[in-house]
Amino acid sequence: MATRKPTAIPPAASRAIDKARMTSLVEFTARTLATSRPVPFGALIVHTASGKTLLRATNAVARENDPSAHAELRAVRLACKKIKSYSLAGYTLYTTCEPCPMCMANALWAGLDRVVYGATIADANRHCRQVRVPARELARRSDMNTLVEGPLLRPLCNTLFTHPNMQRAFATWSSRKK
Repeated sequence: MATRKPTAIPPAASRAIDKARMTSLVEFTARTLATSRPVPFGALIVHTASGKTLLRATNAVARENDPSAHAELRAVRLACKKIKSYSLAGYTLYTTCEPCPMCMANALWAGLDRVVYGATIADANRHCRQVRVPARELARRSDMNTLVEGPLLRPLCNTLFTHPNMQRAFATWSSRKK
């Protein structure tokens, strides 16, 4: 079976670009900390070769009353609608936290070139329940080819979880860590 090679995977020197994108995503996601429904989960999709931002999204589970409204899933859905294609080959997903199995499977089905994450599932699990299957494990067990990289700027991404407003919000989540 032939597998598609990710398009234009950036060289190691682009780590600075990845860090800048993740920093920007953390800043975008942190804006929710000043709202009545803060979330630590944000996602960004960029064109892999050009670096042009396609869109950003945050978790909207509570806002939309939809348990599948994770930031990564919403970003993929909105991106596919925006480009009028079910394929995101040629794009990279950045996410403030390692994708859960649902989100990672969605990234694989969408054909993303790369997934770059900040905090780990274990980090998130300190604050809320998680399905503890690493994104790399899911990608490894798939016949779809998406490169998984991370953690990147893990301490910075973890500040989204430890912010006092987020800590207060976690206490109200049905998925809070008990």
